[in-house]
Amino acid sequence: MRRLARPQPRDPRVSVARGLAPAQAVSQARVPLTSAAQTWADKLALDAAVAGYGPHLAPLLADEAVTDVLVNDPHVAWVDRGEGLVAHPLALSGDELRALALSLAAAARQRLDDASPIVDGTLPDGTRLHAVLPPLSTWPLISLRTSRRRRLSVDDLVACGTIAPALEPVIRALVAERASTFISGATGSGKTTLLSALLGLVPTDQRILCIEEVTELRPDHPHVVHLQQRRGNVQAAGEVTMSDLVRAAMRMRPDRLILGECRGGEVRDVLAAMNTGHEGGWATIHANAVTDVPARLYALGALAGMSAHTVATQAAAGIDTFVHIRRAAGGEGPTRWIGEIGVPVRVGGDLRADIAASIARDGTLSPGPAWPRLLQRLDIPAENEEAR
Repeated sequence: MRRLARPQPRDPRVSVARGLAPAQAVSQARVPLTSAAQTWADKLALDAAVAGYGPHLAPLLADEAVTDVLVNDPHVAWVDRGEGLVAHPLALSGDELRALALSLAAAARQRLDDASPIVDGTLPDGTRLHAVLPPLSTWPLISLRTSRRRRLSVDDLVACGTIAPALEPVIRALVAERASTFISGATGSGKTTLLSALLGLVPTDQRILCIEEVTELRPDHPHVVHLQQRRGNVQAAGEVTMSDLVRAAMRMRPDRLILGECRGGEVRDVLAAMNTGHEGGWATIHANAVTDVPARLYALGALAGMSAHTVATQAAAGIDTFVHIRRAAGGEGPTRWIGEIGVPVRVGGDLRADIAASIARDGTLSPGPAWPRLLQRLDIPAENEEAR
């Protein structure tokens, strides 16, 4: 028995050419419709293919609450939605996990193979990738740090409790008065998010130079230049270090020199910049508290061949404030908030951070010994201590 041919959609343009009214031609056209849900699903699938996530990780990265996705083996991914890591089952083989890591590295335009088994990169949607291949690990390891689809402003951070309302005038004054500042905190505490928001307060006629290992800072500002570290190839040639980039940036007429993360010998060049007229610079640094930042600077300075005396002298002269951001899971209040502000001072030749303010999770601000000194540096009249 002959199978009937399936009717083909009628092109309304042909009907109009035959004399039918356009509205009637469109109404009679048998064109298959695509639902909004299907269109959105197709978009997500296309985005996942471009980014290299594949069907296993794409749904996780599509969740706007997700900040980190960590894959340690083929059977589970650990997902952070702001409340700590939660296990999410995967159904991959070892070969599929390796292929996924290679796909992500290719999407980030980075090399990942047996000769180069560690990779850092940025995916097309801004997500940061770190991957490691065996035999350096038992299984291929994938770490993804998402980039927010919407830039957060200082107003947003005040609304969510990251910046206590009582602290807002001080934070805004740090930018307005060109105070050179280090933001400290643990991994994932929100240092980059805070810095991006603060850079949005920089006047639009100023030029911002952002120097990072992998580009993460995306401030809402019309004049931002990004410089990114380049690793050497397998022959150890072609490397461009953070120190190289800081020195290059100083010759590019920066109004604000920004170091995404100070984690090595580049501290020498950053401190030199802050002591040679480049005011209003910012950097982030890993530390457990404001009072621990001097020890961290000493350690980084040692990597650059700096003596403790030199670090203390340059830090006290070039850095105006330390801002520490805390992180806590569960309970009431924000999960990330500015918990301390400190002022660097030299005492007997040593560098010390004096507490200017401590901020509780509920936003209560308690002034410290260095509070008057901070207000003086920011030109805030002491009688207007709104934070009390």
